Amino acid sequence: MAQYLLSVFQPVGPAPAPEVLAPIMADLEALNREMKAAGAWVFAAGLHPTDTATVVRQQGTETLMTDGPFAEAKEHLGGFTVIEAPDLDAALGWAGKLARATTLPIEVRPIQH
Repeated sequence: MAQYLLSVFQPVGPAPAPEVLAPIMADLEALNREMKAAGAWVFAAGLHPTDTATVVRQQGTETLMTDGPFAEAKEHLGGFTVIEAPDLDAALGWAGKLARATTLPIEVRPIQH
């Protein structure tokens, strides 16, 4: 089976209020249980806010480090799930469920091995 990265993109800004976030987290936990039961779930993780990010790049012989994400954007990578699926259609099915659970856009990309 192929592996796919399901990237969760969230808006820049504070987290939703607890009464908004609680049902989202419950839906996400239910989806994770469903993925595990189906044998699709490999692992998932949320990321700390973008102000904790550091970008490292090489310029000639010098390594440069800057704070924050590489690009200014209205959305950022907030977390991800790695799944195993027989094909892209199956991965897109899981991504649709993840988009419904999180209420956020999900990017699907095959992982190269």
